[in-house]
Amino acid sequence: MSRIPRDRTNPAGKRPGKIGRAGKDAPAVEPLNIVHGALPSREVILRFIADHPQKASKRELAKAFGLKGDNRVELKHMLQELEQEGMLQKNRKSLIRPGALPPVTVLDITTRDKDGDLIGRPAEWPEDQGVAPAVAIRQQSPAGRQGKGKAPVAGLGDRILAKIFPAVDRGGPAYTARIIKVIDRRRGASMGVFRTAPGGGGRLLPIERRGEEMVIDPDFTGGATDGDLVEVEIARLGRFGLPRAKVLSVVGSVGSEKAISMIAIHAHGIPHVFPPAVIAEADAAKPASMSHREDWRDVPLITIDPADAKDHDDAVYAELDPSPENPGGVIVTVAIADVSWYVRPNSPLDREALKRGNSVYFPDRVVPMLPERISNDLCSLKEGVDRPALAVRMSFSGEGRKIGHTFHRIMMKSAAKLSYQQAQAAIDGKPDHQTGPMLEPILKPLWHAYEVMKRGRDRRQPLELDMPERKILLKPDGTVDRVVVPPRLDAHKLIEEMMIQANVCAAETLEKKRQPLIYRIHDGPTLAKQEILREFLATLGISLAKGGNMRANNFNGILAKADGTPHQTMVNEMVLRSQSQAIYGPENIGHFGLNLMKYAHFTSPIRRYADLIVHRALVGSLGFGEGGITPDEEAALDDIAAEISTFERRAMAAERETVDRLIAHHLSGRVGEEFAGRVSGVTKSGLFVALPDYGADGFVPISTLGTDYFIYDEAHQALSGERTGLGYRLGDSVTVKLAEAIPLAGALRFEMISEGREMPAAVRSFHKAGRRDRGQVRKKPGTRPPRGRH
Repeated sequence: MSRIPRDRTNPAGKRPGKIGRAGKDAPAVEPLNIVHGALPSREVILRFIADHPQKASKRELAKAFGLKGDNRVELKHMLQELEQEGMLQKNRKSLIRPGALPPVTVLDITTRDKDGDLIGRPAEWPEDQGVAPAVAIRQQSPAGRQGKGKAPVAGLGDRILAKIFPAVDRGGPAYTARIIKVIDRRRGASMGVFRTAPGGGGRLLPIERRGEEMVIDPDFTGGATDGDLVEVEIARLGRFGLPRAKVLSVVGSVGSEKAISMIAIHAHGIPHVFPPAVIAEADAAKPASMSHREDWRDVPLITIDPADAKDHDDAVYAELDPSPENPGGVIVTVAIADVSWYVRPNSPLDREALKRGNSVYFPDRVVPMLPERISNDLCSLKEGVDRPALAVRMSFSGEGRKIGHTFHRIMMKSAAKLSYQQAQAAIDGKPDHQTGPMLEPILKPLWHAYEVMKRGRDRRQPLELDMPERKILLKPDGTVDRVVVPPRLDAHKLIEEMMIQANVCAAETLEKKRQPLIYRIHDGPTLAKQEILREFLATLGISLAKGGNMRANNFNGILAKADGTPHQTMVNEMVLRSQSQAIYGPENIGHFGLNLMKYAHFTSPIRRYADLIVHRALVGSLGFGEGGITPDEEAALDDIAAEISTFERRAMAAERETVDRLIAHHLSGRVGEEFAGRVSGVTKSGLFVALPDYGADGFVPISTLGTDYFIYDEAHQALSGERTGLGYRLGDSVTVKLAEAIPLAGALRFEMISEGREMPAAVRSFHKAGRRDRGQVRKKPGTRPPRGRH
């Protein structure tokens, strides 16, 4: 993994430093000479964006430079060119330098500088972007800015939401930050496995791949025994030797497989124990009243969920549209648990839900956003029980176009709780005692409605990636039994499409009411990523049109060309890598992947805070009674969106790392065995190889590939020998031997058994062109191979 040069966020090539302590945002070291009304040069634009990230939208840039008419058009073209060249990238509606921090970021305060000032780093940072940049934290006076209000004060180990500024002085971090809000206190503790040492005390073996070993003195063991998973804090750092730590708490024995998910929970600081005030509020909650509700308990809404689901937050029903003005049309009703009735703004339940952001799902447990009294009881749409809900009735034409919708606050009673497999079996001609009587009046109308809606989906053409999801099945003792790929049923697709359309309705209704909300937004691929994908596809004889107006169907055409070819998996993975990450935001830019202009998460308020905000917005704007959004929430939507986007990435990382650790533990007894795999990643350091049968991947260091000189070709996603012309490309089927498994780190290291294959002519010509300076990597004899994945 290459380190990002410090000047990538500073187009002037100078390393900025701290903002002065006067309390105001200081000017740049060398003020720009801006000629008002004149089109600036590329260099001036890049410098301005680096120095003023809060003014980096196209509109703000035009305003800052006083551009009008043709100059505004020229500015737009210039920004597009800078994006295409990889000099800029989009962040919501703003533009940032590659590797730069966005204007509002979640930071973890990790250390202090030599002057004792706090230093933070981004809570989430892509591994392929090198080391996360350091940020100097500006502590305001207790009275706040300009003596108004109360300023938040943070300490070492805290997680904060911060406003980011480019630093001015050249001697310190590249950024400074002003604290907007302290999200979580004292996250500075580390976790590891305690190993006793002769003579007392012990050592802490890190659970993180980049962690370091620590010494624990006899007086600081905290009662830990050999093999315990413990949480520690650094007691002393010396110039020489290992850091010394103090045990804060004993989590449990690492010998238990169920401790593996606890490693991820602690490593990512995921709140998993509800405070007493939260439990008390949940236990005191009473069933919802009929105030401002319609009585829909006679509507045969049903839930269709995984067989092991404990909370049911959505129910569906469909019927033919009786209106003569809509021949062949259908009416689809989606009802969603009314969490907003129970979780009121700024209550203990609400504050804890925002702190968590979403539920986190591990193979052996769920860390819920809300206590079980709320999530599994009062808000769960249980069969045959009265439950409050927000419902949307949607009308579709026979061609699948949505022609209207209405929202309702209701009291419902679920007619049945079905699993996906159970509902699908009934439609496929194998009903059971429960689904048999429901087949004609409920299930067949649902499937007919889905067929109608599918016509609209096919016309819309969302991105259709073929990436099978694997599921780990555990034994009763918590160890891995096997890894399976569950079949993708029409029942899954039916619920998915109905939820998507309900989410669209929520966004449309709130926009029409001019009600602030949090959208689910997904930007299109950056021009730089498009260019990387274009170069790769060209090596397979597949073309990708140039230009910044790509749509999802452009990528579907590529996927269709690769369908059924040996390159199918490889192309799907490369298209996925080219996509941006979906996030939450109060400013709408649409959802590229779904090919939708208006989209907001509404259908899972039990497990996603974003959906709860949308529910409150609907309740307030439609006059549905208690539990509506407040002015304070509306003012904080930008901050809330940044927080929950970070928490979503945190959950994804924790879930992924837990699976990696479980599989590494599962395979730890099979070191030396050979496995069939597929090259899933190519880097200058070596190859990532996935084991499809296990849902895991590991690393083959380049130092173990052979005696040839290997050259990294990014465009062709290949490592190839300069002398032999043999090598490995993304998607190649290979055989590897498991050389090392590190369960606590979730890391696997392989040795390549398969001989490299002859590279295509395009790769060989890459060598002959004399471009070895763009990535030639030489095997270094005697180099210790890296452990696990990078």
